[in-house]
Amino acid sequence: MELDNSQETSSREDSSLCGEVSAPVLEQAFSKILHCLTGPEARRGSARDVALKDLGDLIEATECDRLFEGSGAQLHGISETLGQVAKALEQYAAPPKEEESGGARHSEVAEKAATVGLLFLKLLGKVETAKNSLVGPAWQTGLHHLSGPVYIFAVTHSLEQPWTTLRSREVAREVLTLLLQVTECGSVAGFLCGEKEDEKGRLSVILRLLQPNLNKESWKNNPAIKHVFSWTLQQVTRPWLSQHLERVLPASLLISDDYQTENKILGVHCLHHIVLNVAVLLCLLDLFPILEKTVHWKGDGARPTTHCDEVLQLILTHMEPEHRLLLRRTYARNLPAFVKRLGILTVRHLKRLERVIIGYLEVYDGPEEEARLKILETLKLLMQHTWPRVSCRLVVLLKALLKLLCDVARDPSLTPQSVKSALLQEATDCLIVLDCCSQGRVKSLLAKIPQSCEDSMVVNCIRKVQISEGTPYDGT
Repeated sequence: MELDNSQETSSREDSSLCGEVSAPVLEQAFSKILHCLTGPEARRGSARDVALKDLGDLIEATECDRLFEGSGAQLHGISETLGQVAKALEQYAAPPKEEESGGARHSEVAEKAATVGLLFLKLLGKVETAKNSLVGPAWQTGLHHLSGPVYIFAVTHSLEQPWTTLRSREVAREVLTLLLQVTECGSVAGFLCGEKEDEKGRLSVILRLLQPNLNKESWKNNPAIKHVFSWTLQQVTRPWLSQHLERVLPASLLISDDYQTENKILGVHCLHHIVLNVAVLLCLLDLFPILEKTVHWKGDGARPTTHCDEVLQLILTHMEPEHRLLLRRTYARNLPAFVKRLGILTVRHLKRLERVIIGYLEVYDGPEEEARLKILETLKLLMQHTWPRVSCRLVVLLKALLKLLCDVARDPSLTPQSVKSALLQEATDCLIVLDCCSQGRVKSLLAKIPQSCEDSMVVNCIRKVQISEGTPYDGT
């Protein structure tokens, strides 16, 4: 089946005259091609082929100043039409649903991608020429509408996937390279976040384009979308990622909650990146009950691990070797909430928590001592929730707390007295809870210290422990 002759003739006439015609006529020519790519004719392969060839001819024959001439509504009109054409091309080259895919379909997608990639290279070449010859925002307006679909196409086909070939990947990478050049960005991160502090970046545009394909009903319609989203997410770090949390977190949770292992792993990688780059841990804790509502323990074996377990394990893995104070404070700030949420199930992480707690108590944290205060709060909660396992750790924890008391009492730094008092009080509270968990053994072990210790602050803390009347934990 062939494209209607009058339509084909009209399109070719537009192509041959485009170097001379006005912007409205040029916009009409692009609109006709867009209709051939997205309208009923798009179902006919011959119609699409003609439209793609006409588009290539139209781009080549159009002078760059004609492509981005005009101002106001006229300029926006042709720029928006070009953006719609770019979006149609990106969708034309997108891989099919997984259940519809296969060797032949993948090969067809790779061929389409190579064809579309060459069209994008021609179009970006025009933008680059216009950028170097035009004064004013005309080319920037055009690029604003083009950059999103072109980026999604480039990432979709530049990664090694079943629907790509060496040729299609090479073309897609050329497109991405030229896109960065045209946008004057030195990296993908700069393209997404902005090269300078006052630049907005294009991440919002990309996420807005991906959003319709990242909901529960649609995200598997295009198998490339999850990879484009994940790869894009990995390029954005703190502090830029936090302002996009509302969009990236739901999609990451959606992918991680899938039944396919491959998707679970991909989603967890996304969540890992978010946890490391956004202060989102407490937000995750609120979402975990929703994700885990279908997990039920039947009492016939170990309780299944949860998302909360996995995230806490990840946090502890990063906490142990971390030496940067800012990150230590960030991690410590969120630990109490995890212990509260897991309760007795925190016992699964007891050994690693013990190592982290002791290690963090040994390190001075600056005038505010935020990390050590939060670690003491964590220790107190941990002992209260896992008290049956605490008595066997009595000596280790007692030494760590006594050492902390001595370090704080003798601290010659400029730490405010109010902070020192808070540390001493929290450590004393921990000693009292530790005494309750060990059926009063702490009091007996500390009995002779006031007689030999010369530091009044340490002695005062120990006396508070001695006179405390906490009820021992005995399971009743």
